[in-house]
Amino acid sequence: MKFGMTLANTGPQVEGGTAIAYAQEAEAAGFESLWTVEHVVVPEGYQTPYPYAEDGKMPGKRDDIDIPDPLMWMAFVASVTSEIKLGTGILIVPQRNFAVTAKAVATLDRLSGGRVLLGIGAGWMEEEFDALGVSFADRGDITDEHLEAYQSLWRDDVCSYQGKHVSFDRVYCRPQPVGAVPIIVGGDSKRAARRAGEHGDGFFPVSGDLEEMSMLYKHAQRCAEVAGRDPENIEFTTMGPATPEWIEQIAAIGVSRLVVNPMSRSRFDDFSRDVITAYADA
Repeated sequence: MKFGMTLANTGPQVEGGTAIAYAQEAEAAGFESLWTVEHVVVPEGYQTPYPYAEDGKMPGKRDDIDIPDPLMWMAFVASVTSEIKLGTGILIVPQRNFAVTAKAVATLDRLSGGRVLLGIGAGWMEEEFDALGVSFADRGDITDEHLEAYQSLWRDDVCSYQGKHVSFDRVYCRPQPVGAVPIIVGGDSKRAARRAGEHGDGFFPVSGDLEEMSMLYKHAQRCAEVAGRDPENIEFTTMGPATPEWIEQIAAIGVSRLVVNPMSRSRFDDFSRDVITAYADA
């Protein structure tokens, strides 16, 4: 079981010194990865229910919380670390230009020595899509095409792609990443599981329900088989407590990465270091 830490780029980690301390302490403690989150804008008083909380509100319960750009934050901490992997949990794919994103991710992967984990999703907040001028109704199809475009731009020498939302012919996009950047699909739906099976290297549901997660993992594997891909190559990740009981339960259904949130304060201090150390020991 590999262990990651989530919400890495929020709260006090928006400040440079705190972000450095957080990343370096996590790496020293033996964590495999840090996971960022993303919202370009958060419309005041949004009404679309956040799908991962009973009250329908994002963690923090405020519309004006600091959420730095994840790729910029990852590039910043990549320069002061050497081994810890840097993941987006998640990058909202349809809100971004496909080529600009592919280039930024590839550049970061090269600069960091192949440490990028691209966690992706189609997004859930309709008001944010409206503010950015992106079709909320088409977000799933746009996401699928962007993923295919990424892989072409990262893999092919001279790249071409023809789709409904993305189209380009015979272009170079350099630099290319160190290897194949792992695409880890987030979400608790069968659509997300299918996307992981067809396009992803990993799947990251966060429902917390073992039976539901097991069903989604199996669905991702079936979709991979239908797409002519090896289902054994899809890595499963989830969130939860770093307890022996939970680790044993998720390992039994095929999970190989657990992402935890050890932070409980608004600043990084000796108590925070003790918490990270305690998680690492556990």
